[in-house]
Amino acid sequence: MRSIVSTLIGSCILAAVACAPVATASTKAGANAQASRTLTKAKATNRVRGTIPAGRTRTKAIRKKPFLARIIAPSEGHLAGLHREGDRLDLASSVALVVDQDTNEVLFKKNEHAVLPIASITKLMTALVTVEAGLPLHEELQVSQDELVRAGIRSNLRPGFEMTRGTALHLALMSSENRAAQLLGRTYPGGLSRFVEAMNAKARLLGMNESNFEDPTGLSHANRSSASDLVRLVKAAYEHPVIREYSVSGELELPVGRRTVSYRNTNRLTDNPEWDIGLQKTGYISAAGRCLVMQAVIEGKRVVMVFLDSVGKYSRLGDAQRIREFLQASSASKPSLPSLVEPVRRSM
Repeated sequence: MRSIVSTLIGSCILAAVACAPVATASTKAGANAQASRTLTKAKATNRVRGTIPAGRTRTKAIRKKPFLARIIAPSEGHLAGLHREGDRLDLASSVALVVDQDTNEVLFKKNEHAVLPIASITKLMTALVTVEAGLPLHEELQVSQDELVRAGIRSNLRPGFEMTRGTALHLALMSSENRAAQLLGRTYPGGLSRFVEAMNAKARLLGMNESNFEDPTGLSHANRSSASDLVRLVKAAYEHPVIREYSVSGELELPVGRRTVSYRNTNRLTDNPEWDIGLQKTGYISAAGRCLVMQAVIEGKRVVMVFLDSVGKYSRLGDAQRIREFLQASSASKPSLPSLVEPVRRSM
């Protein structure tokens, strides 16, 4: 019996001795882990702002691109090298054409046959097709989900909002409101596809053989034309008083829900008393650059101006001012022609 007890005691002692190193290692590992956590906490407390605390997973930082990298992608005109074409007025626009509205005399030209995207200049054709279709301007139209999808740029015109066709035309011409232009196209007899067909058919009738239209807003870079063609479009649109009036209108207040939204003209020159503007339209998408077409009276002469692919928000307006000063200087430098009719002598 004693031998059995002795044997059991000996076995327990051996087991305890064998387990001792394992327990010691486990204890040491736990102590190290605790020390590591304490050190990590201390580092986190004293870390420099903006660094990642120790023990956290590093995530990919979202940084703004450098300023130069955030510059808008170059337009098609710049990619084609049109901006390298110099001119005597040092215009910022790659394309420019100024024509006497009554005689068709070319007063200034620069790359006038280059075919480029025209952005919201498209809305002049949208207005022309709408007005010449004889659709009632007082008819109530409702903005739908289609305008949200196809002209999804930020807008106060939400699906379900109602306004007259005349108001939509006004907003499209004055403030370049994309959903208003899309609404005009969708509510055309036969729908949007018929409207685009009518736009291209009208272009052919006007002799705009270098032009193509894909939508009523100008958001598509497939809406393309040349300065020569756009002169024809401006002259045709000018024949309609409602287009002239709406395009140069300064402001329109529109009740939208519980508030009133104030829309303003995208062309600041319409507020300038030194200018006599009869019709205008601006345009911009990255592929087109800054665009502007205008009809104005300068030194008693009715002229049509077209500027395409300008760089800088106000550069197209600066180009228009340079053209105006150029025409004024040219008019002042012309010698007055002697009268070919002899004065009538009065008998005494």
